[in-house]
Formats: sequence, structure tokens, C-alpha cells
Amino acid sequence: MQVVQFDSGPRLRIFRDSAIVAHRNLLTILRVPTLLVTATIQPLMFVFLFAYIFGGSLGGSQYREFLLAGIFTQTVAFNAAFTTVGLASDLQKGIIDRMRTLPMSRLAVLMGRTLSDLVVNVLSLAVMVGCGYVVGWRINGGIADAVLAFGVILLFAFAMSWVGALTGLMSPNVEVAQSAGLIWLFPLSFISSAFIPGQTLPGPLRTIAEWNPITAVAGAGRKLFENDAPPTFAHATGWAADHCVEYAIACSLLILALAVPLALLQYRKVASH
Repeated sequence: MQVVQFDSGPRLRIFRDSAIVAHRNLLTILRVPTLLVTATIQPLMFVFLFAYIFGGSLGGSQYREFLLAGIFTQTVAFNAAFTTVGLASDLQKGIIDRMRTLPMSRLAVLMGRTLSDLVVNVLSLAVMVGCGYVVGWRINGGIADAVLAFGVILLFAFAMSWVGALTGLMSPNVEVAQSAGLIWLFPLSFISSAFIPGQTLPGPLRTIAEWNPITAVAGAGRKLFENDAPPTFAHATGWAADHCVEYAIACSLLILALAVPLALLQYRKVASH
């Protein structure tokens, strides 16, 4: 009797090559400590800035509980800049050209970059959770809900890394990449319910905030952590607010469905020059 074996070699090579690229990127972060400082100190600054400078006038300790899920979401979105700048730097230094000459999948190059930045996001979240407990934030829900909340946030982080990859591959140099990633992220993060109730925004901005993926991810975190808003805050209504967990997951999957093939297409273009 002959046993039929399926060739899983190409798939295994993609995983292996992705792991190698991810390891290389993590070593780069360790050798350039300023990158690690950015990933850890910046979230701490945001937590203390919003918790104590704005928190006193927005609800005190209850606002700090409301705030943390928004800070988590904003930070992992901003961390997409690591992917943007990292790929732009590799392009500018010719590292992408060298990788193209190796017998490895083009998916592995981008997957390795996004996976290494996912590790950075896990570290950032760990730092912010510790800082959150210092300022009075607590996980009031169950362990399973908390794990799901962090899973939703990290899925969004992974999706944003692919957007960062596409931005980095489209940037002509590192300088452009550094600013290109923030031009749209700043308004996207602040026209949301990450820090304030979106119902306080004027008409069109309120609609944008209601359907903003950052609002959905932050709302999902608050719902699963059971972090209530201060009593003075307007209660979020509408389908997106009522189904924030499902909507947050759907947004991340949609971003991945669009960004992954576009990033691979752009990689093929820049690697063929």
C-alpha cells in the first residue's frame, strides 16, 4: 500500500523565512535602544498626560478606567510607524534588493516585519497595563473577556502594521515615511471615542467617530474589561456601538484583506526596479 504524502515544503519555508526575518528585525531593535524607548516611554507619557492633566476635569478615577482602552488602541495604531519606517529604511539601504536575490517568499519579508512589530506591540501593551494599574485602571470583567479584549487589540495592531508596510513601500525615503504614517493617524485617532464620547462631536465628525475602527476597538476593550464611562459622558448608541466587539474584529479583518495583497503588489513593484 502506497502512502500519499502532501508536500508542505513551501508553506514551511514561508513560516521559517518569516521567523528569520522577524528575528532579524527584533535584533535590530535591541541594537538600537531608542526604538525600544519609543515603544515603551511614549505610551507611558500618554497614560500620565491624559490621566492626570485631563482626567481631573473629565471624571477623575472613572475617566482613567474609560481612558486606558483608548490609549491601548491609539498606541498600537501609532506603532504601525515601526513597520513604515523599517521597510522604508530597508528599501533605502538596499536590504530589500538583497532579500529579493535570496530563495525566499516575498510574503516572508513582509510577514517577518509585521510579526516583529506585533511583538513590540505586546511589549507596549504590557507596559501600559502595568502603568494603568498604577493610575487606578482595573480589569473588572472575567479572564476570558480580558483575553478576548487583548486579542481584539492585537488583531487591530497586526492589521495596522500591514497598512504601515504598504505606506513604507510607497515612500521614496525614510524622511517621507516618518511623516506619511502620522498624517492620517493623528486625525483618525482623535476623531474617535478613544478619549472622549463621540456624541460630543459635531454632525459629520460624530458620524466618522461612530464608525471609526479606533472607536470600535476602544469600545470593545471597554466592554470586555467592563470599564464604564463617567456618568457625565453620553452613552454611545447605534449598531457600531452595540456590536463593537464584532465590528472591531470585522474592521481588522477587512483592513488585512485589503492591505496584505496591496502591500505584496507594491513589494513586487519596488523589488523589480
